[in-house]
Amino acid sequence: MTTPTGSPSPEALIILKALRDAVTKNLEKKRRLGHYIVIWQDGRPVLVGEDAPKPES
Repeated sequence: MTTPTGSPSPEALIILKALRDAVTKNLEKKRRLGHYIVIWQDGRPVLVGEDAPKPES
C-alpha cells in the first residue's frame, strides 16, 4: 500500500467531509440513545459506553 503525497483533490475533500459528517451524526445518535460505540485503540477494537458488553476473562 502506498501513501499519497500532496494535498487531496477537491473531490476527495468533499468525500472526506461527507464521511466525517456521517460519523459525527451517528456517534451523536448513539450517545443520545445510550448505545455503546466501538473504536480502534492501541491496535485493537475497544467497546466504549455504559452498556458495552464486558470483556471475557
